[in-house]
Amino acid sequence: MVLGARLRRLRESCLVTREQAGDAIRASHSKISRLELGRTGFKLRDVDDLLTLYGVDDEAERDTLLALARQANTPGWWQPYCDLIPDWAQGYIGLEQAADVIRTYEVQFVPGLLQTGDYARAVIRLGHRPSVEELCRRVELRMRRQQILTRPDPCKLWAIVDEAALRRPIGGAEVMRAQLRHLVEVSGRPGVTVQVLPFRVGGHAAAGGPFSVVRLPERDLLDVVYLEQLTNAQYLNKQGEVDYYRHVMNQLGITATESAGSLELLHTILKET
Repeated sequence: MVLGARLRRLRESCLVTREQAGDAIRASHSKISRLELGRTGFKLRDVDDLLTLYGVDDEAERDTLLALARQANTPGWWQPYCDLIPDWAQGYIGLEQAADVIRTYEVQFVPGLLQTGDYARAVIRLGHRPSVEELCRRVELRMRRQQILTRPDPCKLWAIVDEAALRRPIGGAEVMRAQLRHLVEVSGRPGVTVQVLPFRVGGHAAAGGPFSVVRLPERDLLDVVYLEQLTNAQYLNKQGEVDYYRHVMNQLGITATESAGSLELLHTILKET
């Protein structure tokens, strides 16, 4: 996505259309669109030809962008799990692993990055009928994704969780109690913020359902909004769409119980579970 965004800016600064760029690399304008959105791999020859078309003659800049292309083509650690991940979801795992900040709102489940193994196992069983081996691999994948919160340069996570998700006994009472205790523990970690959106607030800005807003370290890139459905997902990265969802997330943060109050509510729900 970083490389795609840079290529798009170079193309636009030269007033080159997607059709013209496609002709230069013997491809369609739709491929140029996919390249610029980071939704397909890069051939080094194509990147080299596009840089020539866009007038990039500085060797250092060319080397940097070609190095980015090589890096973008390097398989992620999750590639061995690709048989378990729908094509439309693989892009999100890549975004998640590269993220600097993730802001997420969940209404039905505890966010995946904050789930315990037993809770994740129960959630996975709701949507699949996996074999024992597949179930273990799916849980392992979810647990490995959580390492972004404990790596040397941890991703910052701000999770707003609807009270309904915390009172729904996924996996049974004991699994849910362990999950609630885990939420209490992780909410005390640096860089992790957990807020609860209580029933008492009534209606709120996110009536449309759960979503995540992902911010990448590259400051020239817009945030990406991720909306997941049962059989597909949307990735929104147009300025107006991103601004709207950021506004909704900010409103949710104001409406939800502050961190100290959320911790108190977590303890209350834990006692009642």
